[in-house]
Formats: sequence, C-alpha cells, structure tokens
Amino acid sequence: MRLTVLYFAAARDAAGSSRETLDVSAPCTVGDLRRQLSERYAPLARVLPRCRMAVNEELAADGDGVPEGAEVAVIPPVAGGAPRCRVIETPLSLDEVVAAVRAPGGGAVVTFEGDVRGDTKGRKVVRLEYEAYRSMAERTLARLASEIEREHGAAVAIAHRVGRLLPGEAAVVIACAAPHRAPAFRACEAAIERLKREVPIWKREVFEDGSVWVGLGA
Repeated sequence: MRLTVLYFAAARDAAGSSRETLDVSAPCTVGDLRRQLSERYAPLARVLPRCRMAVNEELAADGDGVPEGAEVAVIPPVAGGAPRCRVIETPLSLDEVVAAVRAPGGGAVVTFEGDVRGDTKGRKVVRLEYEAYRSMAERTLARLASEIEREHGAAVAIAHRVGRLLPGEAAVVIACAAPHRAPAFRACEAAIERLKREVPIWKREVFEDGSVWVGLGA
C-alpha cells in the first residue's frame, strides 16, 4: 500500500527531504513504519526514538494501524524553552509542563501533581529531602517519557524537585496530552508509576523524632 510521509525539522534533515511517497506491505502499524524508516535512513534512526508519529494529523502509538493512503508525519520534539523532562531545585509549575505538551492536535491534557503530605502513618512530617543522581535521572525520565509517548500516543512532560520540601509543596508534576482522553490518562498513570520504579531519585522523610529513607523502612 502507498503512504505519504512528512518530515519536519531534525527529521527532515536526517531524511534529506520534507516529504516522500512510500510503498509498504499491508497490514502496517506505526511501529512497522518506524522500523522501515530507520532501516531506510541511517541518520533518521538516531532521531526517530525521540519523535512522535501522527497519522492523518492525529498522534498515534506504535501499535496503531496505518491505513492505505495515509499521511504520516514524523514529529521531533518541539521547541518551547525548557526540556520536557527536568530535575530542578526550585518550586515546580504545573502550568509549565502543560505548556510543554499542549499542541493543536491534542484534544485532552491530563495532569498529575504529587505534593508532600503532612503526616505518614500517624507521624507528623516536618519536611522531605529529595536527592537525585541528576544527570542519570534526567536521561531516565527522557527515556521513559519517549517510551510512554510511543506506547500510548501521548506527549509527556515531567518535572521533579530535589532538595528540602515542606508539607504542601509539589514534589513532582506531570502533564500528558493526546488527541483523546483515554491515552492521555493511561500515559499519565504510566509516567508516575515508572518514575517511582526506575528513576534514581531518593526521598528521606524527616519527622519530629527522627527520619527514614523511604524504601528502607524505619
């Protein structure tokens, strides 16, 4: 079957053209097309893992099918100031992560904010102390965001704070945007669950009578 593929920005440079018509075997998924493009253009193979794909002007996950005659766009990360995955020491802004993923094709934006609780199991929390292997943490956040974007077809932005935080302050903010609400909700849930499992950020809870590193017990 025949498809039209559009390339933008860094993807256009890597492919050497802004659009082309390709004949591919049917059935074809977005993931199949991504692999074929990686094999076709070696420079593009280095860019594609960070790109989203849109089919007929709607963001698509790798498992989505590509219909005959479709127009497929290869969309690199957009420019918009700060990177979409950050570990920072200053107060977080939910508006900033929303702005990082908001786009004309996104009909749904789902957000998550994780705040410091004032107590844990009946013990009053004085503060939390977050520590990170910062360079690795930001690379890991970028990787999992890219994987979630490909799996769910939703743009992902994450910011996590480190240092001393008081009860009520935000420790993490996440925004996910997709054409429809279901993939945006799934992407947001996947982002916080994977962040807690995979990203090298540690949390010490400080109480009035002691402290504990979360995960190691009292």
